[in-house]
Parts: sequence; C-alpha cells; structure tokens
Amino acid sequence: MSDLAWVPQSCTLPTEEQPLRVAEWDALFSERLTKVSRPQPLRLRLDLAAGPGTEERIRDLVARESGCCSFFTFTTIPGEDLIGLDIAVDAEHEAVLDALATRTADRVQG
Repeated sequence: MSDLAWVPQSCTLPTEEQPLRVAEWDALFSERLTKVSRPQPLRLRLDLAAGPGTEERIRDLVARESGCCSFFTFTTIPGEDLIGLDIAVDAEHEAVLDALATRTADRVQG
C-alpha cells in the first residue's frame, strides 16, 4: 500500500502536508507501538509504550488529526507503562480503519 493510500478523500489536511502527518504517525508507531487489537469492527485499540513526553506527543497528534479528519474519535487512556489509544469511526469510514489497522500491524514492537 502506498503511504497515502489509506488517507480518505474526506480528510481536509492540505495534500502537501499529508505525507508529513503520515510520517509522524509512522514514527510514533515504529517507536512505541506494542499491541494492536480490533475489539469491534469500528474500533481499533493501540497500546503504546509510555515514556517521557509520549502521552503529550500522542495527544498533540490526536488533536491535529481530529482537526482534519473529524470522522475519527480518539480516546487516550494514560497508564504507567502503556498508553492506550482507541480509534473509532462511523460505518462509512470502516475501510479507513481497516487500512490503518493493516498499516500498524507490521509496526508492533515486541
């Protein structure tokens, strides 16, 4: 899949900024992602290793992503060792969540 194949047309982030945002998410996932699960068809759960500044980094990305892709609902669950990130979408955007799940699955750190 190309880097931007999962970005939906309803995203309002300017096209030239999309690769930078995708790179930010990819970097976070590559550095911190420990587990991906799909508790419901319209919900993805990511567990990220906690560390200095990690929660703030996640919250910053979530806030910016919510601003351009309003169909996402993000819930951050702080923890001592792990930070949970639930990502939910409506039925119309299930394919976006599917693509995001696929994209994150190969970045899980063991």
